[in-house]
Amino acid sequence: MSFSDNGFFGQFGGKYVAEVLRRPLDELEIAFKEAMADPSFLEELQQIQRDYIGRETPLLHAETASKILGGAQIYIKLEGLANTGAHKINNAIGQCLLAKRMGKKRIIAETGAGQHGVATAAACAKLGLDCTVYMGEVDVRRQQPNVAAMELYGAKVHSVTSGSRTLKDAVNEAMRDWAANPDTTHYVLGSALGPAPFPDIVREFQSVIGKEVKRQAEERHLDVEALIACVGGGSNSIGFFSPFIDEPGPRLIGVEAGGIGPGIGENASRMTGNASRDGILQGYKSRFLIDEDGQALSTRSISAGLDYCGIGPQLAALGKSGRVEFTSALDKEALEAVKFFAKNEGVLFALESAHAGAEAIKLAPTLSPEKAIIVNMSGRGDKDVFITSPVFRPEKWLDFLHAEIERLESDKDIHEAKIME
Repeated sequence: MSFSDNGFFGQFGGKYVAEVLRRPLDELEIAFKEAMADPSFLEELQQIQRDYIGRETPLLHAETASKILGGAQIYIKLEGLANTGAHKINNAIGQCLLAKRMGKKRIIAETGAGQHGVATAAACAKLGLDCTVYMGEVDVRRQQPNVAAMELYGAKVHSVTSGSRTLKDAVNEAMRDWAANPDTTHYVLGSALGPAPFPDIVREFQSVIGKEVKRQAEERHLDVEALIACVGGGSNSIGFFSPFIDEPGPRLIGVEAGGIGPGIGENASRMTGNASRDGILQGYKSRFLIDEDGQALSTRSISAGLDYCGIGPQLAALGKSGRVEFTSALDKEALEAVKFFAKNEGVLFALESAHAGAEAIKLAPTLSPEKAIIVNMSGRGDKDVFITSPVFRPEKWLDFLHAEIERLESDKDIHEAKIME
C-alpha cells in the first residue's frame, strides 16, 4: 500500500479546509493507517467483502462483441454484480467499518447518480449506523429509483436546492454538516477526491477491483493492452488502475463525460476539455472546470455520476505525467454503448460505465486479436431506466407514466374512501 506524499500527488491534493475540519481529518488519517495495519480489521473487511458484497466479481469475456468489432478481445469487469449494483459499496463498507471502529454513530454522505448514497445507506443498515445522504435536487429528480432504495435502507435523503443542485452542491452541504458535528459523525466521501486523507482512503478501499483484475488476467494469460474506466471524481478508475500505476503497462485510459459538445456547460471534461484549469475547491487542489475567479462552471452529462466539475488529485497527477491517458465520450456514444453491450452480451451498463464501453468500441478494432482490453463496468444500468427509457422507447414510456398516474390517483381515491369509512 502506498500513500500520498503528505496528502499530495505531485502538485495536486492537499488539505485546504477550515480549522474546524483539520482535527477530524487528522484523526481520520491516523485511524485509517492503524486500521489498515491491523490484521483483525482487514480480516473483518475481507469477510464482509466476500459474504455481503459478493466478491470477487467476474471478469467476463465479451466474445460476441469482440467478434462483431474485430480486433482485440474485450473483457468486462462486472462490478455491477456487487451488492447494491455498483463499485461504490467497496468504499462505503470500508469507511463505515472504519467509522464504527472510531466510535462514530452517525454517517453522512453525498451522492450524484445515487449509487454511492445507496451503497452508504446499505452499509449503514448492515453495520447498525445512522445515515443521512445529501443529494442535489436535480439528481433526486432523475434518479428516483436510487432515492427510493436509500429510504428503504433507512437513510434520510436531503434534497439540496442551492447552486446547480447537483453533486458539487451535495458535497458542500455534507462538508458543512461534518464541520458542525465532527465528534459524532463520519463523512463517507464517495470519490477519490476532497481533502487528504480521502483520496488515499477511497483508492485503497476500491483497489480490490484492480487486484482482482490483475489476478484474473494472469490466470487467463491475457496480453492486456489497456484498462478502460469512466472518470467522474475517480473512485472506480483509480481503484481499477491502482495495482498497475507503477508498472510500465498496460495502458490506463480514463473516459470523461463529453456531454453534448465542447462548449462551456456542455460537458464535464476536466482533463480533455478546453475550459479546465488548476484550482483549489472543496478542500483540495486539482483540475477543475472553473472560471477566472475560481468559481465552478456549469457541467453537463446524461450520467449523473460524471457531471462533477473536478477530478481526483491522483488522477490529475497521473494525467499530467502521461501514465493515464484521458479521452471523452459524448452522451450519444454512451447511449449507443448501452444498447450495444445489452444486445450483444446481455450486460446492462450504467450510463457512467457506458462511457468506458464507448471507448472500448472505438479502440478494439485498432488492435490485434491477440491483445485484450478490460473495461470496468462500474455499475448496472437498472438505476437509469428513468433516463434511458424516454430515449430508447419514448411513446411506450409515456404511456406507462400516464397509466401509472391514473392508477395512483385511483388508489388514492380508494384509500381516502376507506379512511372516510
